[in-house]
Amino acid sequence: MPRSAFDQLAEPVRRWIWQQKWPSLRDVQEKAIPAVLAGGDIVISARTAAGKTEAAFLPLLSRIASNGRSADGFAVLYVSPLKALINDQHRRLESLCEACDILLHKWHGDVSEDAKARARKRPSGLVLITPESLEALLVRRGREAPRLFSRLDAFVIDELHAFIGTERGMQLQSILNRIEVATGRERIDRIGLSATLGDMHLAAEALRPGAGGSVSIIEGVDEGNGLKLQIRGYAIERPASADDETQDGGDERRDPFGASSVPDRLASDLFRFLRGRSNLLFAGSRVNVEIYTDRLSEMCRANSFPNEFFAHHGNLAKAMREEVEHRLRDDPRPTTAVATMTLELGIDIGDVETVAQIGPGFSVASLRQRLGRSGRRPGKPAKLRIFVPEPVAGPGDHPVDRLHLGLVQSIAMVECLLENWCEPPADAGLHLSTLIHQILAAILQTGGLKPASAWQLLCGRGPFRNVDKGLFADLLRRMAHPDVRLIEQSPQGLLMIGETGEQIAESHELYAVFMTEKEYRIIHEARVLGTYPLSSPVAPNETLIFAGRRWRILDVDDHARVIAVQPTRAGKPPYFAGDGGAIHDKIVSKMQDILAGGNVFTYLDTEAVGLLNAARSAFRDLGLHERSVIPHGEGVLVFPWAGTRKLRTLLAALLASELKGSAAWHVIEIQEVDLEGVAHHLKRIADAPPPDGITLAARLAQPQLAKFDRFLSPELMNLVTAKERLDIPELPSVASATLRNLSRVV
Repeated sequence: MPRSAFDQLAEPVRRWIWQQKWPSLRDVQEKAIPAVLAGGDIVISARTAAGKTEAAFLPLLSRIASNGRSADGFAVLYVSPLKALINDQHRRLESLCEACDILLHKWHGDVSEDAKARARKRPSGLVLITPESLEALLVRRGREAPRLFSRLDAFVIDELHAFIGTERGMQLQSILNRIEVATGRERIDRIGLSATLGDMHLAAEALRPGAGGSVSIIEGVDEGNGLKLQIRGYAIERPASADDETQDGGDERRDPFGASSVPDRLASDLFRFLRGRSNLLFAGSRVNVEIYTDRLSEMCRANSFPNEFFAHHGNLAKAMREEVEHRLRDDPRPTTAVATMTLELGIDIGDVETVAQIGPGFSVASLRQRLGRSGRRPGKPAKLRIFVPEPVAGPGDHPVDRLHLGLVQSIAMVECLLENWCEPPADAGLHLSTLIHQILAAILQTGGLKPASAWQLLCGRGPFRNVDKGLFADLLRRMAHPDVRLIEQSPQGLLMIGETGEQIAESHELYAVFMTEKEYRIIHEARVLGTYPLSSPVAPNETLIFAGRRWRILDVDDHARVIAVQPTRAGKPPYFAGDGGAIHDKIVSKMQDILAGGNVFTYLDTEAVGLLNAARSAFRDLGLHERSVIPHGEGVLVFPWAGTRKLRTLLAALLASELKGSAAWHVIEIQEVDLEGVAHHLKRIADAPPPDGITLAARLAQPQLAKFDRFLSPELMNLVTAKERLDIPELPSVASATLRNLSRVV
């Protein structure tokens, strides 16, 4: 009979398992152990707390024990997106490595240089490291790479989903490839760990670009302890506000449940459901985290209770964040962390009773990741509560407010969650900003290399496979331009670091590819109205919703990061829940089905049921059950019922026809046009082949969304916008679907 997975492990590993008194291996471990022992690239996916870390390291440590404990190079590189997660995994793996007599190293910005120097001097065992520290090691110690990594047995990439399709993920893929090339290895095993992967084959391709078909896929079957969930709705009356068409900026409509206040009924319910237990409350933005924490802490004081509510976000000092994590994990006192996405990834905070969330969020993958924090104890189901405040639309308010899209999106996301669906990884784009970064890093690592070798390293063999030799040459010419001077070429034809590149390297700016979001100032005449995080391209004539009013964009200066606006007589804008990530097509399509249908959702409370019924009535009253374009004021509302990227592309195409409009939530509002006029433009878009993306992108603002976008020429920036931020190929079909049934009206 075949040996069990447990029997295949090395003796020290088996002894450690006995000492932990595990009754058995988990499903994902049973499946992964033979595969990891056999070698090769593997994606291991299972729900949070299902034992993925051990599924990788139990067999990897057995491999090391079988091969002998060499002191001539590191055996395993574990790469994590967070320093806090590295610290947490170090604590979890310490006793296992000690039992196997294998060294364990932490390596990130908070680890002393002495500890790193000792590890470099006698490299051995496991290294837990961030992509940025690994980049710094290659750039600063490139000549040591063969000695440090030539005996490497495997890479382990934790939270794989957090890297896929991102600039940081492209950097990591490139780093792994550069290590393989530097050590003369064709392949070093890659093992990706994740709890949320919507398309396993795309995840496999992300793990091994160009060879995803060779990656083994292991999915653990662990149903957990069940799920209790509820969506609670809150119909909130808006305070009376001044006429929205006043010409100065002093009549801002107060957000009745945003950064300025928390509705009393919502605060009371949060306090009632969360106090006395350990929970996570995801409040969205950092501002909202502070507002909700303050309100709930004040309620503790008012009732003479010890405070149980603590903020957790990236702007807080590390010591403060770790104190909250420690309370959740090791302190018996009830604790609720009010957080942004900082507690979404796999940091061990123990088991929480309830995961609560304000509003729908922006991805099912994120919702699944958060939910995995609850229901870890045997017999205890996971609990999810979503609290959704919705405005009560009054006379003169925007008709979109009647649809209660925040509630409907929350339901759509829960339905997708129950169907076990989540967003697939994003397709690889051009990522020219990260390619600039990797060209500089490769030059610093090697001391100089020829253009053909650089293309082969980074594009031909590396992850930038969408960049052909012609585009790569254009990028090199831009980097060497006298206005840029990132690189220069030696008389021998080698690419060398230029003056600007040296400044970046000396300032340590090179190691990270992510950037802090930069804001644009919004100016009306000579008055600064405020700042606005520009996370997607906008264009002149687009209407911007800001401070509860609508403004028409006159001009966008990307260099100065200024948006010039003037008030527009467009009536009140809809309530907009704020900025966030792109919404997938499936979620928006399901929202349309929910509004058009009559399904009963048993997890809604009474008030949420009433809000949904009102939204469905408004959907029919507005005629949206028959068509996707309806009149409103002096313009029209267009509902493409498509995801964020397609919606933004359709808006860009309509603005290219000199129309004026804006997009908020899932609707495009076009001003000063009637149904017949919009139908004409939609038909023209639907009947024509997809437009030239470069021409369409050239009309848009080009915000520097990636760190080194500022070095790209306008032509290269337009190419990035067309390829990564718009969906040009699908534009005709989106326009055609939006036109459906409109001909009967016009």
